[in-house]
Amino acid sequence: MKKLQIITLAIIVSTGLGICTNKITTYAANITKTAISAPSAPQVEYTDVNALEIVSNPYRYMKRNIRIRGKFDKFSTLGLDYAPAMRSSEKYISFLIQRPDITNHNIPLSELKIFLKKEVAEKNIDLDAGDEIEFTGRVFSTALGDAWMDVDEFKVTKKVNHNSDKK
Repeated sequence: MKKLQIITLAIIVSTGLGICTNKITTYAANITKTAISAPSAPQVEYTDVNALEIVSNPYRYMKRNIRIRGKFDKFSTLGLDYAPAMRSSEKYISFLIQRPDITNHNIPLSELKIFLKKEVAEKNIDLDAGDEIEFTGRVFSTALGDAWMDVDEFKVTKKVNHNSDKK
């Protein structure tokens, strides 16, 4: 009878320790998972800016994260391979937006040199003059007193229907 009590006690103690061990192991695993998980990357804040403001004071926007909304004019080679603000024509294409202060004609804002990676431009090859776009980036140079801007993100916000004019 005494052996039976000792065996029963041993089973109860070992079961109790097993449960505690599982809880401790589970707790330790949760702590490890929490400690190992990487912090999320901070979101970049962009300031909405009028393109004419950048052109009139490019030094103010040097190395600042900005967002511009405007009307696409055309893809171009303007400013590519210019040594003081080098962006290679092998990797980049530039594009122009229309001057926001002139609404009765399509006049490009050539004082703002905007550079887009060719892969992104190729995805948007069907853009037409007047399509509304939004892009973010930063001014990386003020060579020649102009703003030279790299684009981080580019999106088309509204396509203009040009087919209705060609009847």
